[in-house]
Amino acid sequence: MSVSMIVLIIILVLVVLLVIWGIGIYNGLVNLRNRVANGWAQIDVQLKQRADLVPNLVQTVKGYASHESTVLEEVTKARADVAQAQTAGGDQMQARADAEQRLGQSLVTLMARAEAYPELKANQNFLDLQRQLKDLEDKIAYARQFYNDVVQKFNTRIETVPSNIIASLFRFRQAQYFQADEGSRQAPVVDFGQ
Repeated sequence: MSVSMIVLIIILVLVVLLVIWGIGIYNGLVNLRNRVANGWAQIDVQLKQRADLVPNLVQTVKGYASHESTVLEEVTKARADVAQAQTAGGDQMQARADAEQRLGQSLVTLMARAEAYPELKANQNFLDLQRQLKDLEDKIAYARQFYNDVVQKFNTRIETVPSNIIASLFRFRQAQYFQADEGSRQAPVVDFGQ
């Protein structure tokens, strides 16, 4: 075997190894991108269930606390904003996250106001809705945590050498974290004196 043939074989082996390496990195990035999409879909399912629960909760509270109309209007408007952000489509994740945060805050205010009505707190329907809402909030928190963990892995993989080379070649873009807006970091103000 001639020296040129050995060099050619070595070059071919290196090219094959390089292609296999590139395919492995590409497949890993696709896997993480799909996990990010799955994480967002899981959040979406939980948020949809919460949005579907809100009208029942509002109607139950209305029967006992009709003079709490501003709180009920806030919850209804926040739910409408969520529905609008949900149907907007496209890359509206931050708008959707902000709308969901406002809905969550208005629900906290509603539940706090409900504490002033002993007969409402004793209503079985309200207690059941409250339990369902708490369960959904726990699931949403878990889904958000899972989503943000996968986004962190995906974004790290896109930014680190050598996978950043493959990521830039195939135009992988960083995913957005599900973050709370500035207003949701504050505890809601509940005034029973109104």
